[in-house]
Amino acid sequence: MDSIGYGNLGKTLDYKAYALGSREAIVYEDAEGKNCSYSFAQFNDRANRYANLFAGKGIKKGDKVVVHLRNCPEYLFAWFGLAKIGAVMVPTNVLSTPPEMQHFINYSDAVAVVTQPDYLGLIREVLPTCQSLRELFLARTSISYPNSELFPDVVLLDEMMGDVSPYPPEVAVSPDDDVLIIFSSSTNAQYSAVELTHANAVYAGIFGAQVFKMTPEDRDFMVLPLFHVNGLFISALPTITAGATLVMTEQFSASRYMEQVRHYAVTTASLVGATVRMVLNQPVHELDGKNKLRLIKFAIPVSDEEWQIFETRFNVRLCDLWGLTETLGATTINPLDGKLKRNCVGLPRLGNEVKIVDESGAEVAVNTPGEMVVKGVPGRTIMKGYYKEPAATANIIRDGWVFTGDRGYMDEDGYFHFLDRIKNVIKRAGENIAAPEVEKVIAAYHKVKEVVVIAAPDPIRDEAMTAFIVVKDGQTCTEEDIIAWCSQRLAKFKIPSFIKFRGSLPRDGTGAVAKDILKREITTQ
Repeated sequence: MDSIGYGNLGKTLDYKAYALGSREAIVYEDAEGKNCSYSFAQFNDRANRYANLFAGKGIKKGDKVVVHLRNCPEYLFAWFGLAKIGAVMVPTNVLSTPPEMQHFINYSDAVAVVTQPDYLGLIREVLPTCQSLRELFLARTSISYPNSELFPDVVLLDEMMGDVSPYPPEVAVSPDDDVLIIFSSSTNAQYSAVELTHANAVYAGIFGAQVFKMTPEDRDFMVLPLFHVNGLFISALPTITAGATLVMTEQFSASRYMEQVRHYAVTTASLVGATVRMVLNQPVHELDGKNKLRLIKFAIPVSDEEWQIFETRFNVRLCDLWGLTETLGATTINPLDGKLKRNCVGLPRLGNEVKIVDESGAEVAVNTPGEMVVKGVPGRTIMKGYYKEPAATANIIRDGWVFTGDRGYMDEDGYFHFLDRIKNVIKRAGENIAAPEVEKVIAAYHKVKEVVVIAAPDPIRDEAMTAFIVVKDGQTCTEEDIIAWCSQRLAKFKIPSFIKFRGSLPRDGTGAVAKDILKREITTQ
């Protein structure tokens, strides 16, 4: 037996509520600056009530439920409530368009959606095409929409809290049962719906709390969205597992970030390269270094100069890490007790192994670039698999090794360094974008003959996206035409920053598009 034991997500919260009771679990600030807080006992009470309410509406073990919310306490109430009855949360990006939402709901076989009034119109728009949906649950209505008569056809969570039991429902939930299906923009599978179990979630909480040395005195600042593995597995679960306080905001604000850090006495936080730069680009303040921060976890490299300036200015240690949804987020981490190397993703976490292999799968020598692969136990220390895609799962998990599609090397000290992505994924301000998805949308435009999407470094958002387009003979097309087409079919962050028209695309000896030539064309301009 490993450290996960027979635990599940619901039991984790039950124990924290029993052990910590009135201790502060969640502090929340909305977009207007209003705040509220919940103790561990109150958190567990809400999760139990959500669980009983869901069960009362026919949601049962194994059912998939889409949660389409901005960061808020209700997000966690819904997730833990679903977990307590063995149902599976499907978190979706709030920037998703109607076609994307239709796909997420239908592909996951979701029977219900939990959302807030802002997105009810979106959900209603796709309802006629989502045959499996039976229920709509609306959260956060009592805050901005006190008149329940506005929503006659949905279940109002706020209004029903007093009508359901505060005691946990009696449902047998195994560590091996699914707890999450996350749509990741990996290209390892066609639909990239990553299946994660209760054991995966418990493990993420345990190793995160341990490696980041979290104690109940810590206050972790979460500004990254809960619909990504970063918010769920790198911030929320380690904080809850440690019995610390999760300070969350509805949305990230670079201009208010350090003010919030000081106001809420934050000690740890999680960012990505883009948000690090956005905070760094704010005007210098005399109180920048006067805070309680001891650690900021972050992914996606920043320059040595940015690193030095950030640590000095804000009096905090940056800790680089690497991982992906398939490997439960933070998989290699710069050790807090050992030698920390800048822009190095550190050492493997306990419970996993990492190595670098060549195209044949053979391990390569020290300081030799290759694919980063991760050893683990499916459904415990790595993902269970891709939902509905056994062939894709078998292709990426081979003999217990996850072939990540990421390229890096291991140095002479056994530390790992991330280089780039073998897989065609673009990183934009913390969002993963599958280039083939964007290419498919643009290619469907009737004037486009051929398209390829390329990433190039961006000083703020990590990577910018350029679409190179060949127009059909006899047709004329403008940048505005392409942007308008994409805007109706893709979330805003997936729309290319630049559109370039060419008479043809360069090819290599195999006939494939020579993306290296196009990338050089971008970087030399």
